[in-house]
Amino acid sequence: MNDIAIEVRGLAKRFGDVQAVAEVDFAVRAGELFGFLGPNGAGKTTTINMLTGLARPDAGTVRIGGIDCTRNPRAAQHLIGVVPDESNLYPELTGFDNLCFCAALYGMAGGERRARAGELLEMFDLTAAAGRRFGGYSKGMKRRLTIAAGIIHRPPILFLDEPTTGIDVASARQVRRLIGELHEHGTTIFLTTHYIDEAERLCDRIAFIVAGRIVGVDLVANLVHPVRDKQVMLIACAPGAQDLVGELAEAFPALECTCPEPGSIRIEAREPIPVGPLVHFIEARGAEVSEARKIRPSLEDIFVRITGIGADAMRREKEKSGGKQ
Repeated sequence: MNDIAIEVRGLAKRFGDVQAVAEVDFAVRAGELFGFLGPNGAGKTTTINMLTGLARPDAGTVRIGGIDCTRNPRAAQHLIGVVPDESNLYPELTGFDNLCFCAALYGMAGGERRARAGELLEMFDLTAAAGRRFGGYSKGMKRRLTIAAGIIHRPPILFLDEPTTGIDVASARQVRRLIGELHEHGTTIFLTTHYIDEAERLCDRIAFIVAGRIVGVDLVANLVHPVRDKQVMLIACAPGAQDLVGELAEAFPALECTCPEPGSIRIEAREPIPVGPLVHFIEARGAEVSEARKIRPSLEDIFVRITGIGADAMRREKEKSGGKQ
């Protein structure tokens, strides 16, 4: 495999009147953990389906591991592992049997697939559940086994579609650790996620996609650099206090004041923020302040700036839709 693991040029896909993906270009280097972020309906899953051979593009080219997959979407299947946002394993089979079945699909011999299944069950802390039916697993266990199935044949390139959505905090932490270990061992990972903090923690580079178009691609360090020196404070107050944003801006011209959602005022500045005078100003106008806390500027700020979409709104959208896009 050459230095470029995934290369996409002019990729497009339409469903009826909806342009799901439009003229998308990007490249993922071998060994890179590449994040693909965007709101529900942005085209993330459509893109990943075209890259993995589950959908045929209307236009553009796709190269996986140097292989042109444009005319034959499955030409590079031996190089890739795919973990969909919903499990594709069999509920009636045990965890061990599911892994062995997936290994057989890749042509692995009986002894090899049993050994590999045992190795992955241990790696993913599922040995005790190896003989239980997959349908009885918890959500976190199902997610871990689905990832194990995706790497049963040791693929150099792994596609992960929303790997931690819908699972508990402890399981999500374990899944992120496993993703990090795969990355450290040289696996190229293409990760779609709604969780911006997760992408910031895991990824080398990130692409933002909105309405089927890439609106930004860069290293995480480069993306967050413009906001690292900013002072940011979030003030929680009674609903209706957002009407004071204009007055705050006039009274404190060195501060950038916005209202990200009802009952919340966000303050940004290059210098230390005068907490006491701000709280006094707000409460003097009849709005009770329940909390004023400093927050660390992050990739979320960049995402909101580039897309105009709040991260909280994106997560709520995800939960409401059940993860489909």
